[in-house]
Amino acid sequence: MPSKQPFKRHRFPAVIILCAVRMYLRYPLSYQDVADLLAERGLDVDRSTVFRWVQKFGPELSKRTEKHVRRSSQDWHVDETYIRVGGKWRYLWRAIDANGQLVDFRLTARRDAKAAKAFLNRAIERVRLHRPVSICTDKAPTYRKVIRDINHRYDPHFDYITHVDRKYLNNRVESDHAALKRLLGYRQSFRSLRSAKATLQGMETIRTIKNGHIHNRLPGVQGEITFVQNLFGIAA
Repeated sequence: MPSKQPFKRHRFPAVIILCAVRMYLRYPLSYQDVADLLAERGLDVDRSTVFRWVQKFGPELSKRTEKHVRRSSQDWHVDETYIRVGGKWRYLWRAIDANGQLVDFRLTARRDAKAAKAFLNRAIERVRLHRPVSICTDKAPTYRKVIRDINHRYDPHFDYITHVDRKYLNNRVESDHAALKRLLGYRQSFRSLRSAKATLQGMETIRTIKNGHIHNRLPGVQGEITFVQNLFGIAA
């Protein structure tokens, strides 16, 4: 449940905090870059403070946005990519629908059937009654077994979910991976899984808002700013 007073005990006004968090999550900037941009406006903020704001308000922004997100289509594209966390490669599982809207993501230490099953089960539970009718993946045998098991759980005699494993048809999610990697830029290495998850949660939410996959958002960057401020009850 979103916090009722997330800005309590913060020295800076809510509008400044949200501005800094949104800039970091929307553009390929470092924490120092954001601190420098704030300094140009006469605000003395340390980069470690910007980091703490992103870690706190990225997940909070995601929670508050969730009820405004449009319903995803029932044709999914699923794939995994990788990022560095604590000096090691970790796997980022992502599912988007036919319109490019994010369904869910999950960051794991392993790339195996157990991780794939946990990710798909959580993604399906998240959409509840609007389960996918097709899931497009690459030819990794892991997906075939996991989707077969999920189908068997729902109905042993009928494959509710059609598995499409033609790699060229999965270019949509691979292109979306590339867009996320461009946003991450040189920030593709995180110190811990916790900070990586919080940051990615905020980034994916801002991308969802930017791409218009939410209800009641005005067009343009100003529309994004107004939407975020309204989520936190801040008058534009």
